[in-house]
Amino acid sequence: MVISSLRLPSEGLSNEYLPNPVSLENYRIAFNEKNNFLRAIGNSVVISVVTTLLTLLFGIVAAYALARLRFKGKALVLAIIIGCSMFPAITILVPLLKMFTGSYDWFPWSWMNTYRAVIIPSLSFGLPLCVWNLTAFFRQLPVELEQAAMVDGCTPTEAFRRIILPLAAPGIFTTVILTFIAVWNEYMFAMTFLQDPKKMTAPVALAGFTGDSAFNIPYGSIMAAGVVVTVPLLFMVLVFQRRIVAGLTAGGVK
Repeated sequence: MVISSLRLPSEGLSNEYLPNPVSLENYRIAFNEKNNFLRAIGNSVVISVVTTLLTLLFGIVAAYALARLRFKGKALVLAIIIGCSMFPAITILVPLLKMFTGSYDWFPWSWMNTYRAVIIPSLSFGLPLCVWNLTAFFRQLPVELEQAAMVDGCTPTEAFRRIILPLAAPGIFTTVILTFIAVWNEYMFAMTFLQDPKKMTAPVALAGFTGDSAFNIPYGSIMAAGVVVTVPLLFMVLVFQRRIVAGLTAGGVK
């Protein structure tokens, strides 16, 4: 993809192993105002960051409660949470579309072409991942740590914030990265609910790239945009790969 993005636009998908000459013209075309790609990247950043923060806000609280509290039906609650993530996203697409267009009497608001129309549905796969991952982390942390902190004068909230959260950092990092990547690459909800060109996300804008004519597919600029969308995520995973592995294997052994 990188090599194809560095070819001249006229070369398309050449059979040459290396671009000759090396050209950045495809990147210039990708960021042309006509493609609206730079704005789309900004929209993707806003949606991904907000969704990730909301996932952490609700997921950490739910995971801590499920790990520490004792109540009947806790196993059932966990089963329901993970069960919600097993449904294909397309099964809820039509009901969400009817709801966000104000077709239901109990939901008279129109959320079409708004960020929340993508953020709220995206929580349906971010929250189960967060809850399950962090529940395993909180369970392996001794409750005596919090008790010792409270003996030293901490409130339960301070003990959780100062002691438990730092120790759960690997699980939190894993949740942040996986949720961010999933939302960043999300296409179906964004394509359906964000029809305004000014609100499109990067994957939707990338799919809409057009060439000079109806019979010309701009492979070079598509590859250039793909590099811009993919490389930051790849770099982030490489930097935090140790924390990701630690987070995914937490609770596997005692």
